[in-house]
Amino acid sequence: MKTALIADIHGNLIALEAVLGDAERRKVDRVVCLGDVAATGPQPREIVERLAELACPVVQGSTDEWLLSPPEEEQVDDEDTQRILDIDRWAREQLEPEHLELIAGYRPVVELDDLVGYHGSPLSNTDSILPGTPEAELARMLRGHDAAVMAGGHTHVVMMRPYGRSLVVNPGSVGMPFEHIGDGRFRNPPWAEYAIAARGKIEFRRVPIDVRAVTSAALESGMPHGGWWVKDWAWS
Repeated sequence: MKTALIADIHGNLIALEAVLGDAERRKVDRVVCLGDVAATGPQPREIVERLAELACPVVQGSTDEWLLSPPEEEQVDDEDTQRILDIDRWAREQLEPEHLELIAGYRPVVELDDLVGYHGSPLSNTDSILPGTPEAELARMLRGHDAAVMAGGHTHVVMMRPYGRSLVVNPGSVGMPFEHIGDGRFRNPPWAEYAIAARGKIEFRRVPIDVRAVTSAALESGMPHGGWWVKDWAWS
């Protein structure tokens, strides 16, 4: 069975549709979403509805949980972090009760015959599993699980590392990938990331996206700080 692993869509419907089209051409049998679906992007409502149409298993990510119960007041000193909070509060305002009900139904962990899906780790959707996470810490976070593939998101970092008989995988980000461009700077590259798991093997995919369409969606959505959100998207 071929499973498309998608994560960290962050309200980017253009990127999600590009990934779903690629997955269909690759003849995947099922899709598993590893969370962070709606916040921090221009199309939160559309993403929740699209995932509901797919009827695929969805993990409740850290920002999904935040949308269900945002803090009353949350001010920070860092300007970029404040902009993200403003966007996330706007995203929450776009969601009707039926959208929130769908998000509330997302699972902490998805367990299938050959796959365990989570967001940060099976223990917490705010954990970070990275290529350099110490083995003892990885064992603590994955204790009690030994599926052939253990897949999560949260960090937006494409990764695969062995763990016992398992492969620990992060498929990267569908809607908000990033890459280093030097001097501590990052950009959003012109592609969407996901992975296909099949028969114990992992294929990482980068799917070109229409950055102009992403930019237009952000600027026309009414989201706050739209110009800031699009400024780091690379055109080629």
